[in-house]
Amino acid sequence: MNRDLARFAVPLGIVGIVLLLVVPIPAGLLDVLIVCNIALALVILLTSMFVTKPLDFSVFPSLLLVATLFRLGLNVASTRLVLGEGFAGHVIEAFGKVTVGGSLIIGVVVFVILVVIQFVVVTKGAERVAEVGARFTLDAMPGKQMAIDADLNAGLVTDVVARERRAQVAAEADFYGAMDGASKFVKGDAIAGIVIIVVNVVGGIGVGMVQRGLSLSDAVNTYSLLTVGDGLVTQIPALLMAVSTGMIVTRSNAEADLGRSASVQLSQSRTALLVAGCASIVMALLPGMPPLPFLAVGGLLVLASRRVRPAGAGGSSGGDGSGDADAEGGEADPNRAILEKMRVHPLEILLAPDLVDLVSASPDDLLSRVKALRHTVAMDLGIVIPPVRTRDSVDLPPSTYAVRVAGVEAGRGIAPPGKLLALGESLDALPGSAVIEPVFGLAGKWVPAELRHSAELTGATLIDRVSVLVTHLSSIVGAHAARLLSREDVRVLTEGVRSVSPATVDELTPAILSLAELHRVLQGLLAEQVPINDLTRIYEALTLRAKAGADAESLVEAARAALGPALVARFADQGHLPVITIEPTLEQGLVQDLRPAEGGTQLVVDPTRLDAVMTSLSSAVAAAEASGRSAVLVCAPVLRPAMRKLVPPAPRGVPVLSYAEVTSADVTIETVGVVRVGSAVPA
Repeated sequence: MNRDLARFAVPLGIVGIVLLLVVPIPAGLLDVLIVCNIALALVILLTSMFVTKPLDFSVFPSLLLVATLFRLGLNVASTRLVLGEGFAGHVIEAFGKVTVGGSLIIGVVVFVILVVIQFVVVTKGAERVAEVGARFTLDAMPGKQMAIDADLNAGLVTDVVARERRAQVAAEADFYGAMDGASKFVKGDAIAGIVIIVVNVVGGIGVGMVQRGLSLSDAVNTYSLLTVGDGLVTQIPALLMAVSTGMIVTRSNAEADLGRSASVQLSQSRTALLVAGCASIVMALLPGMPPLPFLAVGGLLVLASRRVRPAGAGGSSGGDGSGDADAEGGEADPNRAILEKMRVHPLEILLAPDLVDLVSASPDDLLSRVKALRHTVAMDLGIVIPPVRTRDSVDLPPSTYAVRVAGVEAGRGIAPPGKLLALGESLDALPGSAVIEPVFGLAGKWVPAELRHSAELTGATLIDRVSVLVTHLSSIVGAHAARLLSREDVRVLTEGVRSVSPATVDELTPAILSLAELHRVLQGLLAEQVPINDLTRIYEALTLRAKAGADAESLVEAARAALGPALVARFADQGHLPVITIEPTLEQGLVQDLRPAEGGTQLVVDPTRLDAVMTSLSSAVAAAEASGRSAVLVCAPVLRPAMRKLVPPAPRGVPVLSYAEVTSADVTIETVGVVRVGSAVPA
């Protein structure tokens, strides 16, 4: 019942305000409404003082419009009574006689002063502040949204917190935009008050002299005093509303209400209080000045400077209160901070203190580039890598960064401030120490940024610090994609496949393979840098193969066979696939040397013979690269998993494909080398 009453209170009130404009009301009811108007303005003023931030009083713009309309309705109702009956209730009569002592001149002067204060000082200032606040808030909105996205991308906030912060930014922009318009109501209310009192004075004198036959002096005394009283009755709450508007638009977000913030901040400087007190005492000594008021105020200020402690000082009541609150908050969940520090982040970038400038608010800073990298990895590998946590570390040497995967350092590099990485062959003429690029192993130098033009003239390729770090991070993510894929990620990916092809998922899991087994297969594919974005085809192949057994290695091979054309397309060049094969006799012998093991099949072969095989393969790869072609090693499907474990992956190794995968693609196969025991024979 209370909710329904609160729901309909404002609509019914607005309907009542409209009735005030057209329906006469008795003087007694007008007294009650005038008192309600003054009380409402006082409540709004006090509320605006006690809120800690403007958005806590977000209904203020609409409330300001309703209150302004209410006052104008009371103006119309009181004018009707003043001109019609010569009496508009005891409240207006009291303001006309008691408040200004029954003097028309004093009443007019007081009314004019109130109008000047409201219109020229408060309303004009509040209007300007609201306009500037709205403009600045709207201009800052894109930057705030980008900052929220950067924090979300860096893992500093959760999705829920990010949504709440975005909603708060939008609400703040809407509020200041509404306040910019609502301040016009206050300005219009002040102008309307002036016009109404002039009309009432002229109309009252006319009604008194023409209709009631009063003399000019009687008409002026009767109607003008009532009009002035009516003006004072409406201008006082109007002034309160104008002051409320000014307080709302000038408040910044704080942790306490206006009174507490003002008392704490005014008492933060003992020197200021002491100087002000001494100045008051000195003024009491000037000839002609009343000494008692100045001495009293000066003494109080000096006493306050000795007794009041600055904000934040230990032992003050305010400090104890906040400390208790913090302590209580800590006691509410004492392990939360410890658990957060204990948590191992899947992906983390540590920066030396002199590299924190990489994380800035620019559109091309580290956080923005990491966000773009997450999108690229999702498109290339089919997984969404977890948010990358970025923080500084005093343990790192200057200009050094480190990338951690699951709490273990996976890579480290340098990115000196104010320098660019120059890559090329003719770098001897450039200043700086030689370095090795961490991803491709290229020789380079970190040169000062001001020598960019000179470095470009030597033919060097210049790379900025953020690009170096992000490229290194991309390489690490690709190499450790299997570790970054969590069980929860597999569940989310599986649900995505279910929404597109429910029959495929329902047939596979959990009837044939559990989520854990799916996780292991997908990790096996990612470990070989095989994209898993075509999950529907992968799951269909696993369904067929898993019915014969749930061996992880055979399941990975079945998935690779289903993705054969896509795998070959990654290495083919315009429909041509350069391949390196194994001499048939050697391949047959290696197949016979295969032995099952816990982690899959392995080659159990004499070390000398194995070294000869790897040397021959390296020679074949080098010969292919010398001719400008990037070849792949092709072998029997049963041998491919074991060979893959022996051969390092690209870019420093060679991809290993099976005959089944190569023949499934529509490419022209070109043999560029043959692996033999002790030698590699180019094709």
